[in-house]
Amino acid sequence: MGWDNIGGLEWLDWHLHPDVLLLCFGLIAGYLYAVEVLRPQISDAGRVKRRQMACFFSGVLVIYIGAGSPVHDISEQYLLSVHMFQHLLFTLVAPPLLLAGIPGWLWQAGLRGSGLMPVARVLVHPLVAFGVFNFLIVVTHLPNVVDYSLEHHWFHFLVHAGLVVSAMMMWWPVLSNVPELPRLSYPLQMAYLFVQSLLPAVIAAFITFSTSPVYSFYANAPRIWGLSAVEDQQIGAGLMKVAGSLILWSFIGVAFFKWFEREEAEARGPAWREVEEELQELGLEAKK
Repeated sequence: MGWDNIGGLEWLDWHLHPDVLLLCFGLIAGYLYAVEVLRPQISDAGRVKRRQMACFFSGVLVIYIGAGSPVHDISEQYLLSVHMFQHLLFTLVAPPLLLAGIPGWLWQAGLRGSGLMPVARVLVHPLVAFGVFNFLIVVTHLPNVVDYSLEHHWFHFLVHAGLVVSAMMMWWPVLSNVPELPRLSYPLQMAYLFVQSLLPAVIAAFITFSTSPVYSFYANAPRIWGLSAVEDQQIGAGLMKVAGSLILWSFIGVAFFKWFEREEAEARGPAWREVEEELQELGLEAKK
């Protein structure tokens, strides 16, 4: 009794990945140490909202799902479509959650104290961040690179680490909460994300219209779920294009409505509720 050339439900076996568990626990422990122990020692540190903590922990959970659950094993052994889904988690889901969860004062303390603020200004400049991220996206989807990474675990780990870090750079101009490294204006955010949505669509189109397997590793992998290698890569390309575009366009929509709301607010003048929100952002209480 088997499922397409492999016995039983082997492809759904949940293998513990100690390196992933260590990484995720390390991220959570470091975050809690920063907000509970370091924050009182930093004079200009604001309070950490529950929403921020929820975002950060969710980002870590997404990393674990991508690297420590059956998603990882299926992507490394059987299906390109799951591999593409894994990369979506690492580039378009986890990084914005992590950025939304890390308070600005923590970035400032780390970058100012180490003298890395000038370097950070270069790395998160929209043109640099966009270029680095998309360069890695192209390179890590080249057939030889994909096949090599799937055959060498250490290189695959570096690919994933590079994608997460470069994705955080790419998202910075949209989600920054550090005054020294400001985010783009809402109109520029929309333009930036629109251009960002184009390149993955080009790569996805190349994979979609290929009539033969693009990656030899997946061409020779055991077949599951009744999917041929070509059908599998077409699903993967669809995920890359459709799901990726939906995520990016949802942020474009948020930027548009925030821009519209801000223009409306400027036209009618500040409301007391908005003043209270600004004071709360600074960790202060509004006195009525």
